[in-house]
Amino acid sequence: MNDRRGHVSIGVAAAIGTVRIRAIAALVEQAGFHALWINDTPGADALAGLAAAAAVTERINLATGVVPLDRRSADQIVDEVSSLELPEDRLIVGIGTGGMRTGALAHMRAAVDTVKDGTHARVVVGALGPKMRALAAERSDGVLLNWLTPEAAAEQTDETRSRGNARSILYVRTAFDPAAAAALEEESDRYASFPQYAANFARLGVSAVDTVIAPGEHAGERLSAYRGAVDEVVLRAITPRNTARDDAAFVARAAIERDS
Repeated sequence: MNDRRGHVSIGVAAAIGTVRIRAIAALVEQAGFHALWINDTPGADALAGLAAAAAVTERINLATGVVPLDRRSADQIVDEVSSLELPEDRLIVGIGTGGMRTGALAHMRAAVDTVKDGTHARVVVGALGPKMRALAAERSDGVLLNWLTPEAAAEQTDETRSRGNARSILYVRTAFDPAAAAALEEESDRYASFPQYAANFARLGVSAVDTVIAPGEHAGERLSAYRGAVDEVVLRAITPRNTARDDAAFVARAAIERDS
């Protein structure tokens, strides 16, 4: 790791709904965070969530983390960006291959080109393995990493920088409230059960819980380590009751730890 200090952003799931997204987006902007990232989830549209966030913000970047291409094609993403009139100067379209079993690299390569040609948005690629990271570094605006320790994130960032000018962005599941510890453990266990993530944890020699910011840790120090490893850290909010009040408390605490 080196002395660079990455931006800090906040991440939520599209499933929290547009009312909460509008509320947290305003708080994220007021607190001076870099971006609001929204996970695209089954039955909940991240791009629609960004439209809600755009209506109440003026400055923050608005990002999807990520839209799976087995759920929506690149052409559909381009059409939706246009129909929702999203602010493309602030927009970051994160795309991933989802559950594709064959042809993922070729499909992603074509999708990056389609979204870049069809919009003025920046495009980032959700990448787990080395081949997808290489593609992202060489063809897109950023590599979106996930479930890594600071040390592994720094190594993958250096790898990315050796291939081009793509930014290195890392999702970090984060719980500040001790009452959210069980939810964080459940989220960690869920991802550890997915074969591709289980294989990646095995390659790295870590477990899912080694890659989070957990209650009771020195959160500011942990966040600082991540900021030294990547260009942008996305604190994916894990809260006790998954309410708007929890969202507000998370943003307030994240700002304290960012500035500590």
